[in-house]
Amino acid sequence: MPPELISFRRGDAGYEAARRACAFNARLPDRFPDIIVQARTQAEVAAAVRLARAEGWKIGVRSGGHSWAVSHLRDGGMLLDVSRLNAVEIDAAGLSARAGPGCKGHELNDELARHRLLFPVGHCQGVALGGYLLQGGFGWNSRVLGNACENVTAIDYVDAEGRVRHASAVENSDMYWAARGAGPGFFGVITRYHLKLTRRPKVIGAQAAFYPASALESLCRWAHAVGPAVPRSIELMMLMSRDTPLVKGPGITVVAPVFADSPRQALRDLAFMKTLPPGAALKMPFLPTSVAAMTRQVMEHYPTGYNYAVDNMWTGAAVDDLLPGLRRIAETLPAAPSHMLWMNWAPPTHRPDMAYSLDDQTYIALYGVWNQDADAPAASRWAIENMAAMAPLSTGVQLADENLGARPAKFVADANLARLDALRAEHDPEGRFHPWMGRP
Repeated sequence: MPPELISFRRGDAGYEAARRACAFNARLPDRFPDIIVQARTQAEVAAAVRLARAEGWKIGVRSGGHSWAVSHLRDGGMLLDVSRLNAVEIDAAGLSARAGPGCKGHELNDELARHRLLFPVGHCQGVALGGYLLQGGFGWNSRVLGNACENVTAIDYVDAEGRVRHASAVENSDMYWAARGAGPGFFGVITRYHLKLTRRPKVIGAQAAFYPASALESLCRWAHAVGPAVPRSIELMMLMSRDTPLVKGPGITVVAPVFADSPRQALRDLAFMKTLPPGAALKMPFLPTSVAAMTRQVMEHYPTGYNYAVDNMWTGAAVDDLLPGLRRIAETLPAAPSHMLWMNWAPPTHRPDMAYSLDDQTYIALYGVWNQDADAPAASRWAIENMAAMAPLSTGVQLADENLGARPAKFVADANLARLDALRAEHDPEGRFHPWMGRP
């Protein structure tokens, strides 16, 4: 064992604490690596990969541990924890930054806010850049700025032989292509991201409305109808829960965050909210806020220390086809904080050539959440059973909320998956890095 590496072999004191600390989800699967290495530097990452190669270990990589499926935790081999590589360097004049994979998105946002700059970080606190950028990165203002991975200009990484490399559009371009969308199936360890930043919009805010659950059909029809015309400055989302504010019971929150250059533009872009169907318990006016405040609000639905069972689907299906499944989701909805998310996406007409390649008009995700044993049976089955039932209407899944080990599904275009498989065979011929769960 290289003396500089902090490591825990199975059976060592500290091993189980290190294993449990690797995941946000308290529902930790019974998977046990042979060794857990906590790297602090790029050199230690390279040393760990060389050690794994010498020992014949496969490698799983953890940056923030926010994978609901805990896909980085595998039986046998090495769990390489790079969460301590979290340094950030910001070049405000050059609209760029360099950040380690362990950097938390909300912390990056706080630093960028001081410079009046923006990067499309994730909606939840605690989501580190490593896995978030690999899987695509749906973040704040992504409908304008593109997926977060589209704002990655280069990566520094350690390859399957333990060598430190750099990849961009002009150097090791295949690895740069793969890093933007390969998710937990990436065949390398990213140690630093090079990011493109943008000026922070002058006005950030949101408008919301609260409905009883009985409004499900009218709201889905409305969201499906207005979705294609919603300005890209807005992420239109609906969240259904058994504990909805101001409804005092099962209900649906409609929220429209907006990023605009002026209050006038914000109100103009939000004009479609005037067409909301009747029956709301309350319709709130536009309220200025901040990315940090919206992120804190999001976290009310994702409490720390709870168990999570999550699944999702992209779909372009007609609302009449979706409604039977959505009604079943509502009828079987477990106790809060379990919830359903409906997000209007409407993909852009053009995006860069990269591994990320699959989305659709609407995103539907189910989050079974519980902390009491009595709630576990219903909440743990709810997401996967309902998504499996609606699979014929699905275009595929988003890797941010993947559940591929329990329900294999399409997550990139067929041609892109074939290219990823070919690149894996070329760049990781010994199979040093674990592929996606649900695939050999």
